[in-house]
Amino acid sequence: MEIDVQQMIFEFIGGLGIFLFGLKYMGDGLQKSAGDRLRDLLDRFTSNPFMGVLAGIVVTILIQTSTGTTVLTIGLVNAGFMTFRQAIGVIMGANIGTTATAFIIGLEIKAYALPIVALGAILLFFFKNKRISYIGQSVFGFGALFLGLDIMEGGMKPLRSMEVFQELTVSMSENAILGVVIGTVFTVIVQSSSATIGVLQGLFAQGAMDLNAALPVLFGDNIGTTITAVLASIGASIAAKRAAMIHVIFNVVGTTIFLIILPLFEMYVRYLRDVLSLNPEMTIAFAHGSFNITNTILQFPLIAVLAWIVVKLIPGDDTVMDFKPQHLDPIFIDQSPSLALDQAKEEVLKMGELSYKGLEETSNYLNNQKPKHAEVALQLEDALNNLDRKITDYLVQLSVAPLTDEDSRKHSALLDSVRDYERIGDHFENIVELIDYKISNKVDLTGQAQEDLNEMFNLTAITVKQATKALETMDREEALAVVQKEDQIDQMERNYRKKHILRLNEGLCTGQAGIVFVDIISNLERIGDHAVNIAEEVLGEEDQ
Repeated sequence: MEIDVQQMIFEFIGGLGIFLFGLKYMGDGLQKSAGDRLRDLLDRFTSNPFMGVLAGIVVTILIQTSTGTTVLTIGLVNAGFMTFRQAIGVIMGANIGTTATAFIIGLEIKAYALPIVALGAILLFFFKNKRISYIGQSVFGFGALFLGLDIMEGGMKPLRSMEVFQELTVSMSENAILGVVIGTVFTVIVQSSSATIGVLQGLFAQGAMDLNAALPVLFGDNIGTTITAVLASIGASIAAKRAAMIHVIFNVVGTTIFLIILPLFEMYVRYLRDVLSLNPEMTIAFAHGSFNITNTILQFPLIAVLAWIVVKLIPGDDTVMDFKPQHLDPIFIDQSPSLALDQAKEEVLKMGELSYKGLEETSNYLNNQKPKHAEVALQLEDALNNLDRKITDYLVQLSVAPLTDEDSRKHSALLDSVRDYERIGDHFENIVELIDYKISNKVDLTGQAQEDLNEMFNLTAITVKQATKALETMDREEALAVVQKEDQIDQMERNYRKKHILRLNEGLCTGQAGIVFVDIISNLERIGDHAVNIAEEVLGEEDQ
């Protein structure tokens, strides 16, 4: 039988494309449905490695990508929300969670792919409710996943009769390391172990590959998926680099162990297939699940050893600012409300420190346009949001405790200051987005406009820093200096607006550049307003 190579290639790459789209679209829909709860889940339930494993499994099942969970974990480590050791458990759990996709593929519902796509489209386009739209997106992606898989398998059918491919599978059967290399390289190219395991399930289902050739490729797929985490850690903190390295070591060690016991593992998989009457796709899914669960069980007791190895491989100071609140102990609310207020104040002052650093990073991003500054600024804004929620909850609980008049005023001042610092974060996030717009649309600011922005940035950052110092020391002189600086910021904003109009009239700058410039100075002026609000809390306290 003559093989139409072009049709085979087109069906394979087209099916793979639809499969990848379906997988991502389904994961995005599930992630949008969950909102910030996924980050909160990782943030809250990683107090010990075992809980980290469970959190990693749940989050990965929800977003359908272990890479996504690992990258999210690296972001949390880099931002100081999670320690390096906590991350190890999450990464182990992510490896188990990612096997869910293989089990989904193993379900014999390819014949219903088109009706599922149609149902998803109806939910997407005929309902205005956002939650229903997100569910529709997940359903549409679920159907597209099976549709792509069906097309891909159709393209792979002729492979089993191709002599070259037969020779390759024989070589992989005889040399397991070759299979591991092929699986690793293919996953690095496709950037999704779920996709490459889907391809493997298709080849195995078509009879194009024996089990003893498929298993080493499966191991290689698990190594290949670590490359995205490694790429995500470039330019990140030492702790984040170590988290990515753990992912690599975990899968390489697991593959090495399973290559040594490959004949036994193959017998085990064949036994499962026969006893449970598994179809070919589900056979690979059970092999994938067994590999990752066993790997986690074997290496879980060695978390401390793995951490030690990685610290030796990636030396350096991994000191990152811990963004989690350290002082909000609920025991003080009942036993000593006054001390609880002092605890809350420590966290509010941390918000002040983060606000100043966020402004610095935003200013750096404006001047050198390096993405790492934008990433740090957005992480700091995220940290401010997190502290805002935690401190506000703590202060609300404290409000029912018996407080003296002085403590009540202090309580109110802290609550207002938390809100102001959170708003400062929102404003420098707005500025980051404006700089992103400026870069992507190739908007050029004049030298004078850039100089004006730097001057206003410096004054605003100093004002925020001084407001925090005034709050820390309850110093009236410091607070009055903040009020004075904020007047200067207001005057600056008015002057710079006039200068901008003159540049615009003289044709020295474009309308787009003008919009970016005016919006940035408006946000800086609002940051100044929030800084003076904090200072006025100090002045109000002094006047009592």
